[in-house]
This record gives sequence, structure tokens and C-alpha cells, in this order.
Amino acid sequence: MFGFFNSKNKKEKSLPKKLTEIIKRQEELERKIKEVSRKVDSLKKESAFFIQKAAISRYNPFSGVGGNQSFSAVFLDKNNNGIIITSLYTHEGNRVYAKSIKAGKSEYQLSEEEKNLVFGVVKKHEK
Repeated sequence: MFGFFNSKNKKEKSLPKKLTEIIKRQEELERKIKEVSRKVDSLKKESAFFIQKAAISRYNPFSGVGGNQSFSAVFLDKNNNGIIITSLYTHEGNRVYAKSIKAGKSEYQLSEEEKNLVFGVVKKHEK
């Protein structure tokens, strides 16, 4: 580093020119850091709406149907908004339901399994 200032080569730039160059580089780096910082802030705001919490639970809601072939899966963002998808298996067939979740609650009635799943994933990610 000190060699930059102590050069004896006449073709190299003078000290004031070198200092001016260093200052320009410093200003450019500061500009780039500010730009990156703005982009990071923007990404942080956007990421609040990305799926950040997920869980799945297999269970048997009906007697006589074995194997825990029914399941519920919940996907929530940072603000506990998202969706819960439930698949209920019976001997007659399979039904799939999707219910929206806002702030950890649904405007639709949730089964006990669904309530437990939503509550569990919200609680697990609390700070």
C-alpha cells in the first residue's frame, strides 16, 4: 500500500493526482454502498410477503380409514397471511379444501387439526 505513495518512477502520477484518484474511488464506493443498501431495504420489504412459515400434518379424521392419509399443509408469510390446504381421504374418495389465513386466523371454520397446525406454525416462529 505504501508503495503507491513512494513510487520513484517518473511516469507514475504525482501525489495530488493519486489522492484525487483515491477520493474518486472512495466516492464511487460510497455511492455503490448506498445503492446496495437501498436494494437490500427494498428486498426486506418484499420478502415480508414471501412464504416464510410452513408445516404439514398427517392425520386420520374418520374412524375406519387407516394410514393417516388425510393431511393439512399451511403456508404463511411474515405477517401470518397465507393459505391452508387440507386433503380429506375417505373410502369413497378424496376431497381437497383451501382456506385463506389472515393474521393467523381464517374467515372459514377450521377443523381442530387445521387450528392446531396454524397455531403451531405461528407459535414456532414468534420472536
